[in-house]
Amino acid sequence: MTRKHQSPYAAEFKEQALAKARQRGTRTLESVANELSMSLGTLKQWLKVPRKKKGSTQAVEPLPLGVSTSAWTADQRMQALLESYALSGTALHAWCREKGLFEHQLTQWRDGFCSPAGSVSPESRESKAALRELQGKCDLLQRDLLRKDRALAEAAALLVLQKKFRALLEGEDR
Repeated sequence: MTRKHQSPYAAEFKEQALAKARQRGTRTLESVANELSMSLGTLKQWLKVPRKKKGSTQAVEPLPLGVSTSAWTADQRMQALLESYALSGTALHAWCREKGLFEHQLTQWRDGFCSPAGSVSPESRESKAALRELQGKCDLLQRDLLRKDRALAEAAALLVLQKKFRALLEGEDR
């Protein structure tokens, strides 16, 4: 009969330790383990287990390589932000080169994720102005369509009346 080993570490501690180890930059795993007062072997074992998404049994997908960063999903952008959060200087630049993106993209994504939805940025002002312009064009087209619908209904009514009038005249001639 096999017995599963119960870990003395809490799940939150394990997640934080893994995050520190994955985002350690130029530091060694040994220094991270010493900082956390834990065994290097335990930390290495934890790192060998693939990461899982919250509420899912699938491992986290690696960031896409060779794909334009504009085609990345919000999840992939957030993952890139998480992976690069603890990096700075040359380590950050090396990581960006490896993933095929630029530091300014990370900054834009971080600002996009962290800014409140109601904040007014120059881009949102431009998009609101463009939306108002499109709504104005839509209103004009709706009015034009309504006018043409009424004209068509009037023309159809005149044709029907004309047919009835001819039918009445033909009835009198007989």
